[in-house]
Amino acid sequence: MTDHKKVKVAMAADFLTSFSKVPKGQQTKVLNFINKFRADPMTPGLNYEKIEGAKDPNMRSVRIDQSYRGIVFKPETGNVYMLLWVDKHDEAYAWAKNRIYSIHPETGSIQVIEVEESLVEPEPVALSEPEAEQGLFSHIKDHYLLKLGVPEIQIPLVRSLKTEKDLDEAGAELPQEAYEAIFFLAAGDSLEDVLRSMETPDPSKAVDTEDYEAALDKPDSKRRFFVVEDELELASILNAPLEKWRVFLHPAQRKLVKKEWNGPVRVLGGAGTSKTVVAMHRARWLAQHVFKKENDRVLFTTFTRNLAADIRKNLTNICKPEVMRRIEVVNLDKWASDFLRKGGYDYKIDYGRLSGPLWKRALDTAPSDLSFETSFYREEWDRVIQPQAVTSLDAYFKAVRVGRGTRLSRKARKAIWPVFEEYRILLNEHGLREADDALRDARLLLKNKNKVFPYQSIVVDEAQDMGAQAFKLIRQMLPGPGDGRKNDLFIVGDAHQRIYRHKVILGRCGINIIGRGRKLRINYRTTDET
Repeated sequence: MTDHKKVKVAMAADFLTSFSKVPKGQQTKVLNFINKFRADPMTPGLNYEKIEGAKDPNMRSVRIDQSYRGIVFKPETGNVYMLLWVDKHDEAYAWAKNRIYSIHPETGSIQVIEVEESLVEPEPVALSEPEAEQGLFSHIKDHYLLKLGVPEIQIPLVRSLKTEKDLDEAGAELPQEAYEAIFFLAAGDSLEDVLRSMETPDPSKAVDTEDYEAALDKPDSKRRFFVVEDELELASILNAPLEKWRVFLHPAQRKLVKKEWNGPVRVLGGAGTSKTVVAMHRARWLAQHVFKKENDRVLFTTFTRNLAADIRKNLTNICKPEVMRRIEVVNLDKWASDFLRKGGYDYKIDYGRLSGPLWKRALDTAPSDLSFETSFYREEWDRVIQPQAVTSLDAYFKAVRVGRGTRLSRKARKAIWPVFEEYRILLNEHGLREADDALRDARLLLKNKNKVFPYQSIVVDEAQDMGAQAFKLIRQMLPGPGDGRKNDLFIVGDAHQRIYRHKVILGRCGINIIGRGRKLRINYRTTDET
């Protein structure tokens, strides 16, 4: 009889895919089945049946109703059960027939392989003739391919890859971690670098290929399996089964989310690297495991109001209510506006509608003999004047203009300064402030009032769209010095965007990320999302 106290039930990412295709009327039955299964996988009435002709002897089907069957993996030893698939009877059996689940002997992770008849007992690979086309990985020995996570049964497949097209096509057949490893080899990374980047077990300890409970804790297993422990969490997951980002994180993402950082950290990544997903899971982890006092708060801020609303909704879906109470989500401009309004701020914050005509009037004072384009003045304002809070000619003489392209002598700076001075006067006369002005004023008000907020940590998303005044304000919002404060700032941005208003050097904003800069370089979207 099963020892209920030690039973561990895991759900595969594939199960969520199949569940999403079950008619709504049947999904309630599936949920009832899962809850009953979690309570006791050996409860009478589940009707475990072996799957005739299945490549994996541990595959079983269980009855959900007259039409639907669940596919369960039950190892011969231990009290681990894995829910793999749900479908109509014949379709479920067909899905299970050619899949093998096993623990990789080098990485210790649970892998799933869809095999053809010929791959179960692979023929030895003949040595290539000297004139034959060399494979992409002919220089990599078998035991290193194993260390990279390639299943032994698929080494002949990897050996057969001769072109990048072959590699792309093999991506659907190989386990994700194995494909990523050989992809980076093909892209030019050294074997040493790829091995170093992988989460590999202690080489002094042999991997137990029968211990599925230990294997479920491996980072690469967690990208495929989720251990179900909470009924409400399960219901929430099944309510949006295709939103796998809520449950399954890539090992590189999980490492960033759960690390104890000794100060501010910046994470950069291109499109598809799920930077916002990492930021949301980081906020949840901080509020759930680090800052747990009643008055502790984690601030999640981003660039736009709409994005903040989406993030708030998504965080509500992945956080329990008591955790969500410790997370505040607001875009930074709104935070600054609300704070200034409470402090009696008299100016209207404008984003171009009212200040645009004033800018055109200020350009009338531009010297004609210098022949600068009107765009030059706007860029000078956005990239030099505002980021450095320049409010006088003397300060403009000292302003740093690295990256502006056009050199300006003191004489030229003096000649064009009236444009910026006139614009500032016009803003004052009309009671207006630009967004950067408001961010700066909020920081100064915060500093002068010596106001202390309950924020223990701030998570910043879409950092590439924020300027220096934004980061100076963010630094001021946290208590104490930045260096040495654990987990205080987690900044996420796009490494490849080239539409920056200006490049921000975080160190000049009081944010020291030296040694704590990280990059996400893999597209972590699931096959379905892609």
